[in-house]
Order: sequence, then structure tokens, then C-alpha cells
Amino acid sequence: MALFKSTLCPDNEPRIEGATHFLRYPVMADFTEWAELREQSRAFLKPWEPVWPQDDLTKAGFRRRLRRYAKERREGRTYPFLLFEREEERLVGGLTLSNLRRGVSQCATLGYWMGAPFAGAGHMTDALSLLLPYCFSTLRLHRVEAACIPTNQRSISLLEKMGFRQERYAQKYLLIDGAWQIICCLPVYLKTMLRPHGRAP
Repeated sequence: MALFKSTLCPDNEPRIEGATHFLRYPVMADFTEWAELREQSRAFLKPWEPVWPQDDLTKAGFRRRLRRYAKERREGRTYPFLLFEREEERLVGGLTLSNLRRGVSQCATLGYWMGAPFAGAGHMTDALSLLLPYCFSTLRLHRVEAACIPTNQRSISLLEKMGFRQERYAQKYLLIDGAWQIICCLPVYLKTMLRPHGRAP
């Protein structure tokens, strides 16, 4: 069960809590832990992400990232979250809802990353079990779409377990690791809301 709280984070921003993990927006105080985990996970993440800016892991780069996030949140276009283990409040990864379209679409794109030391331990399953109900109940979205490189079978398996279904392949859709990649598009819809423990109907 996720608890949607609005007063536990800086600036009264939302914190989504579960039994073992919580999600909240990043703040400047996260920089050191975030940069260390990202650097430790660089080789692990590189095949699945856009090329990092040269100053990505610097304070200036992180501050610029937060300014961009703040602007896009005000515009209702992006909702960035960091993922923490609840017991030790340890950062393990992150998720971002971007490209929000309202009007007749009510849709967003999901992206996520996991720190290399924590991969394969079920953290992202718990994170999606928190975030997807928030998407549909609080943000009132109808569809959440994830874009995944077809060779990233671990990520595809995770998404399918959470109720996403492969819909189409898009040619040269995203610039990942310096090359335009074929992307497998996997959406989940409001009517496929999750059962407990992330089991799809």
C-alpha cells in the first residue's frame, strides 16, 4: 500500500511511501550520494542511457538538472523521483515521468535507472508498485509508456511483470549510448491497474 504524502519533503513536495521503499523528488542535499552511485554504476548504465554530459556528476551539473526539473514540474511536464530503501534511507535508483500530455492523451513516458550494486534485488519492482498507482490515481493519467531497447531483456521482463505489454517497435527512436536505437514501446493503461505485489490482472 502506497501512502501519498505532501508534507514530508522539502517545499511540501510529494513523498510516496511503501513498506520497504519510498520515492521523493531530488534535492541538492542528494548530490554526493547520487553522484557516487551514478559513478559506481557508469559501466552498468552506459548501454541503456543517453551519453552523459561531461559535467554530469559535478555539483554544477546536478544543480542545472534540478533547475530543469523544477521548471518542467511547474509546467506539469516532468515528475522526477529518487528511490530510497526505507529502513536506511539509502539511495538505490531513480524514476522519471516525462513528456506528460494532457487533454485527450493523459499519457506520460516512464524512465528509470538502478544503481549497479542493487540490481536484480527487486527494488524496481517495489518502486513501480508505488509509482504506477500514483500515476493513475493522483496524476489522473490514462496511459504510461516505457521505451526499452529490445536487447534489455531484464527491463522488458520487469515491465511485463508490472502489467506493461509490448505494442510496437520504433526505428531510430532514441539516441542511446551515442547511437540511434530501435525501441520497443511498452504501455500500461488505467484499466490494467495492478493487483497487490505488482501482479497484473
